[in-house]
Amino acid sequence: MSFLASCHAVAPAFACDHTDLLLYLVPSAALAFLIRLLAGAHPVFFLFTVAGTICHELAHFCVGLLTGARPTALTIIPRRVGHHWELGSVTLTRVRWYNAAPAALAPFLIIVLPFLVAYWRTAPGWHFRPADLLIAFALAPQFLSFWPSAVDWRIALRSWPYLLILAGAAALLHYHPGLFQYVKP
Repeated sequence: MSFLASCHAVAPAFACDHTDLLLYLVPSAALAFLIRLLAGAHPVFFLFTVAGTICHELAHFCVGLLTGARPTALTIIPRRVGHHWELGSVTLTRVRWYNAAPAALAPFLIIVLPFLVAYWRTAPGWHFRPADLLIAFALAPQFLSFWPSAVDWRIALRSWPYLLILAGAAALLHYHPGLFQYVKP
């Protein structure tokens, strides 16, 4: 039995078809785990999270700009807030129900970056070079910064009308399956 056939028996097709890409990201994910552990031990390790913080806050800023949430301030200077550190923030002055979730959950877009870089590095045939070690250090913070913060999730809850729209669309599809019979998937 070949590797691909045995892989398809136990793993999703994406993982089997892109093993080189996923293997390329293992060092970055391991470094992200190490950075997370060390950043909790001493504030000086926040220096390793700067690239991720910049991407996280820029994601909020850019999506806020595109959706009309009017971002007015962006900071990436860490500051102590109570018992934890706030690594950065973006001030949005016009958060409404229709733009709250996109602007608040924008950091999810960051996870695409490591996969694009890994695809770029592994597409022509994978040969590990010294530059790949630097790339692993640059990608590690992206794994730490793509998850929205607790404040981001609270802001995203303002978009609860989207849940009604999705529920209505699901009900339409369930109770009237022929409604979209002429729409190509």
